[in-house]
Amino acid sequence: MAMGDLRYVRFHGVAAGRRGENPGVFGLVNGLWAAGQLSGPQVRFRRAGNDWFDENLANPGAVDPRVYDRERNPEARSWFKSSATTMIERVGGYLAILDAHGIAWERVESDDPGPVLYEDEHQIVVGSGARLREPTAAYGYCTG
Repeated sequence: MAMGDLRYVRFHGVAAGRRGENPGVFGLVNGLWAAGQLSGPQVRFRRAGNDWFDENLANPGAVDPRVYDRERNPEARSWFKSSATTMIERVGGYLAILDAHGIAWERVESDDPGPVLYEDEHQIVVGSGARLREPTAAYGYCTG
């Protein structure tokens, strides 16, 4: 499908990360886990959720290691295709964890988020020059 034929969806933190990027929700939750900040139920959700995504969603970096190479593609970002409704629905539990920890997030959509480095049936990864065209945050922010 050509860019502009469908919308793309990304969930990321509102605050910029260490490298100036807006980290994705999976990275944010994994960071909370690594810092020992998740409760027992949150740890179990994260493990089960990550296992489910590992089984049902290709890891672009495993398919092509150049995709997330920081020297080659320092601004690489993953976006769901809007048709990946099962994947998008499963993000809700990760967002609930961010809400519980007061970490602001947003849902953004774009018809053209940037130059495509990788594509499969559920997602794209865009590289340098990634941009939002008429972004929406219709599903809001965590207010902490």
